[in-house]
Parts: sequence; C-alpha cells; structure tokens
Amino acid sequence: MTAIDTPARRGPGPAARLAARAGSGAVRVGLLLTAVFWLVPTVGLLISSLRGPADISTTGWWRVFTDPAQLTLHNYADLMGNSTITHALLNSVLITVPATVLVIVIGAMAGYAFAWLEFPGRDWLFLLLIALLVVPIQVALIPVTKLYATFGIFGSLVGVILFHTAFGLPFAIFLLRNFFAEIPRELLEAGRLDGAGELRLFARVVVPLGGPAIASLAIFQFLWVWNDMLVALIFANSGSAPLTVALQQQTRQFGDNIDVLSSGAFLSMVIPLAVFFAFQRQFVSGITAGAVK
Repeated sequence: MTAIDTPARRGPGPAARLAARAGSGAVRVGLLLTAVFWLVPTVGLLISSLRGPADISTTGWWRVFTDPAQLTLHNYADLMGNSTITHALLNSVLITVPATVLVIVIGAMAGYAFAWLEFPGRDWLFLLLIALLVVPIQVALIPVTKLYATFGIFGSLVGVILFHTAFGLPFAIFLLRNFFAEIPRELLEAGRLDGAGELRLFARVVVPLGGPAIASLAIFQFLWVWNDMLVALIFANSGSAPLTVALQQQTRQFGDNIDVLSSGAFLSMVIPLAVFFAFQRQFVSGITAGAVK
C-alpha cells in the first residue's frame, strides 16, 4: 500500500530552503564583517607597535602592506629596556593575581554558604549583598583613602589588592551562589551520609562541579583588575603603579612617543587575551550552564 503524500508530510520546498540558506549566509557575512570591524583597531595597534617612530609619524599603519621593511622589533626591545615599564608590568601581575585568587576563594566559600548552609539572617545578608552590586567605586574612594591612611597602607600594593578584592566579592558571591544552588541536593546529602563534612563537600563536590562558573569569574575579575587605572591611579604610588598608570604617565611626559605607547598598549592587551583564550571553553560553559537544565 502506497502512502499518500500529503502537504503535512512534505518538507520545505526549494524556495524555502533557498531562503533559509540565504538567510544563514547573510548572518555569517554580517558576523564576519562585525569581527573584522572590531579587529581593525587591534591589528592597527599591533602593526604600529612594529614600526619605527619616523614611519609612524609620516605614514599610516596600512602602509606596511606595501612596504614590509618597516616592521621591526626595536620598539619592544626599547620597551623591555625601560625599567619603569617592566617594573609596572610586574606590579600589574602582583596586583591582579592575588586580587583574582582572593575573590575566587572567598567568593566560592561564601557562595556555598549562602546556597546550602542554614544560618540566621542568611536571606537578609544576601539581599544586602545584592544591594552592594549597585554601589559605584567612586563613592568609596574618599572614605577608603582615609581608612588606608589610618592603617598606613595608602600607596602600597596591599591597598590596591584589598580594594579590588572588596569590590569584586559582591558579584563573585552572587554569581557562584546562584550556580551552586543548581547542584542537586542528593549529591550533598549522599556525601553527608558518607561522613563528609562541609569543608570536604565544598572541596570534593561543589568546587569540581562549579568549575565553569569559577573559570568565568576568574576571567571577569582578571580583566577588571588588569585593565583598571582609576583605583591604581589613586591608591598606588610610583613604586606600586601598574602598567596602565605607567603608560598614562608616559603619555603625560612624552606626547609624541607613540612607538613606546603602542608597544606597551599591545603588551598590556596580549596578557588578558591569553588568559581569556586559555579558559575560553570553561568560560562558555559557565555562561551557558544556567540556561540548560
């Protein structure tokens, strides 16, 4: 018996398939053009950092495509020989890494406590934490300056690290608490039945399952701290200033040293990009985890 070919059983017609392919192609072309548009400034900065001061001052960076002999590594050699820049680069690492690690460790522990531990005032404390998310950094600059002066840590690396840690914790706790709350209760109950304490459950169950969210938080916090200039400009002195402040001071002292600024800016950009690509898979998993049941 031959089945009757009804309209309901027919697939999309040739016109519909052609329209779908055209629409998909248009979306891809649009995404490609957007990516190229966003990459042009980065490519220009990279090429400018590889050109000499004379070439930069006379022609545009696109001239290198017709005259590749302009490319040189002298700018980066001079940059690495600049003690101010190298010391500032070290300060950036000494500020960013502890501020990121502290936020992750404290935020993960607090997120677990808000998600799975019962204690008086838990919900009110969490509401207060959410309210802290809308407090701008500028509001705390003067009070924290006075507090740091009292304790003698104004102008030090410790003061900058503590400020970044304090303002990074509300978002960290909020993010990780919501992620940890999605962990099945049965897993934690099974661990408790096996005699595991809260610290063991946190280290052996919660942290491994929360790896994508923790990686996402690490990327966010690292980028925020590494690219910051306002906090470091106020709370760091000349000996503890990070790379962003050092580049700003180079601009103020030498208005036409674009060769130093371009290479320094690209160096400052490469490190957070490397961190992002290193944790890209975990970052995407952390972003999409809450949308998939």
